[in-house]
Amino acid sequence: MKKSRSAGASSPVNGKQGGDLDSRRKRKVIDITQALNASPVDVAALRRMAISEGGLLTDEIRCQVWPRLLNVPPQVMEQEPETVERENNKDYNQVLLDVQRSLRRFPPGMPDEQREGLQEVLIDIILRVLKRNPQLHYYQGYHDIVVTFLLVLGERLATALVEKLSTHHLRDFMDPTMDNTKHILNYLMPIIERVNPEVHDFMQQSEVGTVFALSWLITWFGHVLSDFRHVVRLYDFFLACHPLMPIYFAAVIVLYREEEVLECECDMAMVHHLLSQIPQDLPYETLISQAGDLFVQFPPSELAREAASHESMAASTFKDFELASTQRPDSVLRRRRRQKHAALESSAANSVVAVAQPSAARRFVRLAVMGLTVALGAAALAVVNTALEWAPKLDLFP
Repeated sequence: MKKSRSAGASSPVNGKQGGDLDSRRKRKVIDITQALNASPVDVAALRRMAISEGGLLTDEIRCQVWPRLLNVPPQVMEQEPETVERENNKDYNQVLLDVQRSLRRFPPGMPDEQREGLQEVLIDIILRVLKRNPQLHYYQGYHDIVVTFLLVLGERLATALVEKLSTHHLRDFMDPTMDNTKHILNYLMPIIERVNPEVHDFMQQSEVGTVFALSWLITWFGHVLSDFRHVVRLYDFFLACHPLMPIYFAAVIVLYREEEVLECECDMAMVHHLLSQIPQDLPYETLISQAGDLFVQFPPSELAREAASHESMAASTFKDFELASTQRPDSVLRRRRRQKHAALESSAANSVVAVAQPSAARRFVRLAVMGLTVALGAAALAVVNTALEWAPKLDLFP
């Protein structure tokens, strides 16, 4: 799916495209400014801007828009962070260890002194939010989300937004147990099954479970993506949408890698290894559009019953995965897959038989007809409205 680079940088076509891109960016900045200056602030428009191609464009804009997407009142953002007591803090040692291991989350080339100072601030933000909200429990990976907010917003704004995020979008991850986190992961396979039953059946047969996507979900992909630009682009998208949108994005990554998955040996360890190694050159804008479209077609309410009744496979927890070591290549499944392909090709030439094909084919057609674009039209409106319906209601943002 990689595009050809045969056209030179100075070609007229590229020049025209570059001009169009600059024009769209300028238009978007104007639209965002108008939405921010409206009375009341046009939060729905800001959500559309965050979802649409390119997201919020710059960190300067994010500093203005992210608080609006989370409905954080100005008076909260203006509060100066209080001093954090580290001694005898039950979370301090674990937070310290995780932050010390977070070197790659900081921009390459950043002076050590500056990075070390930010790491100290990162520790303070985490401990501050936990102290203010004793019902929240720290989990490994939380720091990957907090550091993103710190690098974009600075300490004061990051503290306010992380606290709101922790009590809403991330709340299920911060329970004493992982039961709710596992439940959210259980939405992954029903989404995949709706779009591509073949990939779903292969994964079920391999017993890979969903643990490969755990770090994606609980860090909003911050832990697994090396380019900070991609991380903040996803944060624009997730902040503008329903809290379950990250699991839809996880699903489209798996679906995008369909060929790799189906060519992999049908073995739990092999499939887990493949899926856990997330590619760094993903077509992010395309996948964002696809995730939005899937959310519209298969909303959480439609999947809730399947997610609740989903039985975890052998590798559904890290402990199970470590215990599972048997190599079981499945030639039967491969043969069945080849037979299914042959049957589909044969039926394409026969309109009578084609009508009787399983619903999987119709699902693919449905996706194609929608154009895979959440940035325009009804799909965008549905995603934004769902986010607005879910978002915490404050008088400040009616």
